[in-house]
Amino acid sequence: MFAALNRFAIERPAVFWSFVIGTAGPVMVWTVPKIRRDYFGFKGIEPLPLTYPLPNRARNPPSGYED
Repeated sequence: MFAALNRFAIERPAVFWSFVIGTAGPVMVWTVPKIRRDYFGFKGIEPLPLTYPLPNRARNPPSGYED
């Protein structure tokens, strides 16, 4: 197996490295988040607010814009 991969890397390096990078992507989808959480202390992002916080005061409507 190693000899076949070595020969393929020498004869067709563009295809070989495209295959290596292409298979590394899906593997990283499963491994990188766990490594970030466990070793680097990544907590994740805050959830986006679903509502706009309204101020606790009386609303004063704008004036002076009547046509």
